[in-house]
Amino acid sequence: MELKIARTEEKEKPKKIDLKKIEETISKEELAIFYFDRDNSHKDLLALQDHIESSGKSFYMREVKYGLLENEYMYEVHIIK
Repeated sequence: MELKIARTEEKEKPKKIDLKKIEETISKEELAIFYFDRDNSHKDLLALQDHIESSGKSFYMREVKYGLLENEYMYEVHIIK
């Protein structure tokens, strides 16, 4: 599974991160916060949630609006051991 990290500039393409890299980050930290791009499907993020919660970790996700337009948002994900 590959997800897109939130872009830092509006016109650039989002970078990708795979599940292995996410798991490596989680294993090193008690709390990991990821910002995912709006181009990710909600279904993929729910699949990530199922995977994380099945390993006994807590998962919290919300949409963060950073502008006034409808498409100016990203997903904020907190993963706690």
